[in-house]
Amino acid sequence: MPTARVYLIGAGPGDPGLLTLRGRQRLAAADVVLYDYLVNPQALRYARPGAELVCLGRHGQGHGRVLSQGEVHQRMIAAAQAGKAVARLKGGDPAIFGRTAEEIAALEAAGVAYEIVPGVSAAQAASAYAGIPLTSRESASGVAFITGQLCRDKPGESLDLEGIARFPGTLVFYMGVTSAAEWAAGLMAHGKPAETPVAIVRRASLPQQQVLTATLGELADVVARAKLRPPAVMIVGEAARARASFDWFASRPLHGQTVLVTRPVHQADALAEQLSELGAAVLFQPAIEITPPADWAPVDAAIENLAAYDWLVFSSANGVAAFIERLQHHRLDLRALHRAKLAAIGPATAEALAEYRLRADLQPDEFRAEALAAALAAEGVGRRFLLLRASRGREVLAEALAAAGAAVEQVVVYQSRDVTTADVEVSAALAAGRIDWITVTSSAIARALVHLFGDHLRNARLAAISPITAGVLEEMGHQAAAVATTYTAQGLAEAIVARSPVAQPPSF
Repeated sequence: MPTARVYLIGAGPGDPGLLTLRGRQRLAAADVVLYDYLVNPQALRYARPGAELVCLGRHGQGHGRVLSQGEVHQRMIAAAQAGKAVARLKGGDPAIFGRTAEEIAALEAAGVAYEIVPGVSAAQAASAYAGIPLTSRESASGVAFITGQLCRDKPGESLDLEGIARFPGTLVFYMGVTSAAEWAAGLMAHGKPAETPVAIVRRASLPQQQVLTATLGELADVVARAKLRPPAVMIVGEAARARASFDWFASRPLHGQTVLVTRPVHQADALAEQLSELGAAVLFQPAIEITPPADWAPVDAAIENLAAYDWLVFSSANGVAAFIERLQHHRLDLRALHRAKLAAIGPATAEALAEYRLRADLQPDEFRAEALAAALAAEGVGRRFLLLRASRGREVLAEALAAAGAAVEQVVVYQSRDVTTADVEVSAALAAGRIDWITVTSSAIARALVHLFGDHLRNARLAAISPITAGVLEEMGHQAAAVATTYTAQGLAEAIVARSPVAQPPSF
């Protein structure tokens, strides 16, 4: 039983994959999540359903009023004293310019137990993702983290620029964009050579990462010309000159592309992870939602009569999960399926069966209803088939099996419903043309997307998982720019890569 009530968690610098395992565990256990605006919203997907999510705000960014540090303390303490588990989610590492000392003092004064969960710092991410070593045996035996933000609470000069200029290693400035001209001039005035190399890494670890190089003497002009805005870290010293020649991060094929994943929430992660690995920025907008059927009675009747069926036919992974869970609801296990053979429409459905230690007896080479019907037709005469399906879909399979002389029964094991209201930020991004690709992984999703976004759907390219899905889009007046030849999430990602321009290094 955890004793801490408040978890000060480092969320990392941007890429939600850099959230530590411990951080993810504590986030999933929280009742209330207080998060900084720099935290990637995708990290919030690890919060438990129903948790209260509170953005601490940022001026002009649609996040509401900025909470003062004192108000943050009050929110944390009040929630913890009410018996709630609180995740205080911070960008980067909480111990580096995260005001963690103040929060610890407030928690201890209130007698609230806490735990600190470290995170990947912005400096570490900038180093790794831009290929810039922070230390080297030849030129930098140490590294110093410095805030470029002038502290108004202290009188006089807030930075010991004379001492910093003498530091024999790499300098990493956080929050130093707006004050770059001041601290760069101060370093040079105290003897730091104007030729000292500087690397500016903006939005480190995110697909929008940008890297710019300059010298200390050029820095102020470069920042002004580029109209550079936070968040960014600036790496000063010979380490910046040793930047790797191969940019592994920006060379990924979908770097700089934004892809909208439209699968239901519980199915979106696998495709999103593949796209992220290819360098894409991934947004989420489910076009449909999966819910239990309106009436379980037909399914229950089929379960009671399982011994009468020769084949159980699954046309989706959702159908597998829904049917097995209903089987378990009746206190039955996999032994109830011992008589029937199992058919799966494609590899994703077969993998869903395998998760329950079930092997598909039949899976067609082509992942579509027509191919499954053709493969099963030879088994059709005199056989009884139970089709476990969604509330909507094509009738091809049932009609083909009936035509082959089979006895066919269909039961709805889950409902597929359209999502009718889009996320405000996703809608704004699409309307502004900031989304490059939209994935379309079923006919139902194709229709739902057209109703959800209307003509704004034309502002992005559509990637269809199959020719049938592409055909539905075309029927509704939209052309798919990419169509998968292998009808899987991997095939869809490959189709997007094939139709995308070659990734170019980002520039300001």
